[in-house]
This record gives sequence, C-alpha cells and structure tokens, in this order.
Amino acid sequence: MDTPLPKPSFNPNKQLKEQFVSNLTGSSLLEIAALTVSIPILVLIRHSFSSVPITVKRPGGSSPVLEVPNSLRAYITSYRVVVMIITVLCILAVDFRIFPRRYAKTETYGASLMDLGVGAFVLANSLVSRQARNIASVNWKTAIVSSSPLIFLGFFRLVTTTGVDYQVHMSEYGVHWNFFFTLAAISIITSFINIPPQYSGFFGSLVLVGYQFSLMHGLNHYLLSNERGTDIISQNKEGIFSIFGYWGMYLIGVHLGNYLIFGSHSSANRSSRWVRMRVWILSILFWLLTVLLDKHVERISRRTCNLTYVTMVVADNLQLLSILTLADLIPGSKTSVLEEAFNRNLLATFLLANLLTGLVNLSVDTLSASSTTSLFILIVYAYTLSTVIGIADYFGMKLKFW
Repeated sequence: MDTPLPKPSFNPNKQLKEQFVSNLTGSSLLEIAALTVSIPILVLIRHSFSSVPITVKRPGGSSPVLEVPNSLRAYITSYRVVVMIITVLCILAVDFRIFPRRYAKTETYGASLMDLGVGAFVLANSLVSRQARNIASVNWKTAIVSSSPLIFLGFFRLVTTTGVDYQVHMSEYGVHWNFFFTLAAISIITSFINIPPQYSGFFGSLVLVGYQFSLMHGLNHYLLSNERGTDIISQNKEGIFSIFGYWGMYLIGVHLGNYLIFGSHSSANRSSRWVRMRVWILSILFWLLTVLLDKHVERISRRTCNLTYVTMVVADNLQLLSILTLADLIPGSKTSVLEEAFNRNLLATFLLANLLTGLVNLSVDTLSASSTTSLFILIVYAYTLSTVIGIADYFGMKLKFW
C-alpha cells in the first residue's frame, strides 16, 4: 500500500515560527515604562517641527479638521495613533530575529512590550466609547448586529489561518478563539449590562477582583494547564475566560474617559492643565498598584488577563498619555494629517497590518532574513500601510464597527 504524500503547506516553517515566539518570559516593568516614555517623546519632537498646521483638501472641497492647541481630543488622537503604530510594527517585527525576544509576548507570567498590545487596544477604544461619552446605549439586538462584522472577522481569521497553515500560538487564546471574538464579546456584554459611566469604574473593579479571586482559587490551574478537553470551552479556555479581565479593563477605561474628557465638568475644569495633572497622578498610582499586586497577589499574566495585567496596561497607557499632554508646552500643531488619517481608521489599519503581516510571513523566510533585509521589509511595510491609510482617508473612506 502506497504511503500518502504529505499535504503541501503554504507555511513550511510553521513549527519553527511557533517555537520562535513560545516559552518567553518578557522583560522588566522598568524597561517597559522606559519604552513607553521614549515613544511619545518622539511624537513631541515631531510636534516641535510642525509650527504651522498642514491641511490637505479632500475631493468635494472639504478639508480635515486639525486640532488646535489645548485640545483634549488632540491628546487622545495622538495616544490612539501611537498605540496602533506600536502594535502594527510589532506584529510583523516579532517574526524576525532582529526583534528582541524579551519584547515578544510572554508564555504564562511576565510582562513585555507586545503584551501591552491587546490591552492597549481595548483601553484606547473604551476611553472614547459611547459609554464614556454617556450616549444612550443600544439594545442587545442592535449590539449583536453591530458586532457581527467583528464576529465575521473572527471566523474569517480562523478559516484563513487554518487554510494556509499559518502559525498560531495556541496558548494565547486557544484553538479557535482570537482577538476579534474578544472585541465582539466585550461589545455585546457592555450593551447587555448597561452601567452609567460614573459607576463603571467601581463595577469594573468588582469584576476584576472577583475574577482574580477565582483565578487564585483554582481557575488558574485550569487555564494554565496544557491539557484541553474536547468541548468548545476547554478548547478555547484562555480566550473565553480572559473576557472577564478585558471587560473589567474596558469598564475602567469608560470611567476614566468620562472623568477626564467627556464628563459633566465645566470646560474650565477640564482644561489641559487639569487633565495633565490628573493623568500623571493616576499613572503613578496605577504603577504603584501594579508593583504591589505583582509582588504580593499574582504575577502579571496576559494569558489570563488577571488583575495585575489590567493595572499594568492602565498604568502604562496613562503614562503614554501623560507624556503626550506635554504637547501644550511645545509650539506647533498637535496632530498631523497622517495621525488624523490613522485615528479615523484604526480598525482598518489593524486589519491591513494583519493582512500584510500574513503575506510577508507566507512569502519570506523571516527566521533566515538578515538584519538589513528585516529592516528593509519593515520600512516598506510601514510605508505601504501609511500610504494606503492616507489615501483611504483622503477619499473619505472609513471603517468602524465599534
């Protein structure tokens, strides 16, 4: 009897690539904090070279509205764009040897630059969400319909990664789960359980504390075990149970967004100086809380999205935002045309980045690429991404589900 020929694979180095991003322990909180200082400082330097706003006229006669000095929205725009740029660069760079392994996602416990990506994306959306702006919530049917594109993207990613035999780090979310399912779940749960923004911080804290209590009393053993049952929950235990952590984080972000930006305070109270002072204080407090929790409660774990991971994400993102609030002390425009383009199409940017990352991985042996080749590919990737998003924004194209 003839032995069947092995099925040809689009990704012959799949196992090597999976091993390349497995069993990592991350870096230190101090190094992560230092990285988060350096990146927004580069943005501030860019501001100093933009003494006069740049405007680009769109077809039809309309022009993009750039931020004026002392604009609170300008901080959030720069913050959301910085988070996205770091994320899209890292998701491709991590597949090359030029990328330091300590910055790649950790396996179980620990903290790294890439560990912040998923949490930062959730937090960045929560800060400017409908709930943070205290806009009337939609009913659950509408919520499901509005989340259906995210669900579709989740299944599309599942089918395509399976179809081309793409490398998947199973311990991150599970066998079938992915980030899009997490986003959809948070959106639906938030619509089902409508909490006023002024109370969402307290309720989110209760969710996180309750989830952490469960982790420390047996749930951790189940989630971090390599054994999986045949049922759908066991197959995707990390992705499903981490929803509680991300939902709690989202609620915290809603409260912070409402408190700092969209609340019922007077415009004088929500001046740039008022926001800047509170963001700095909150960042320091959350960093202190993270250090205490990491030492005395449980080490940081992105895999389970535990309480310590949530406080680290909040602390680090507030630190990033606090640096960007110093823009008012620097003459120049606060946001560029490209920043505005990214801000209006964050989800499209993320989707395009994932598509380009997949194409590069399937066409290039990233593990064998030299440092020069790796850097060249990353520069072309970043340029292509910026060009496509810039052109899309110029023609008024916008993709937003959440």
